[in-house]
Amino acid sequence: MSPTTPTLQFALCLDNAGYPASLAVGKVYRVIPDQEATAHGYLRVIDESGEDYAFTVERFHLLDLPLTVGQTLGATATR
Repeated sequence: MSPTTPTLQFALCLDNAGYPASLAVGKVYRVIPDQEATAHGYLRVIDESGEDYAFTVERFHLLDLPLTVGQTLGATATR
């Protein structure tokens, strides 16, 4: 992979308290890079509405996936 190739990051939802319509515990969500959100303790994900929103990072476990798995999840997340 070249240094300019974007990588896809995913996170497993561990807590949906207060957001049952937006997040499902045990579901894997695509992470959208957002340095400002990260600096404030948030993680931006594509939620159940199909839109990206920032939630506290403590609600998730970041996943380190092999490239092929990430690409497959990324392809299904855009459907």
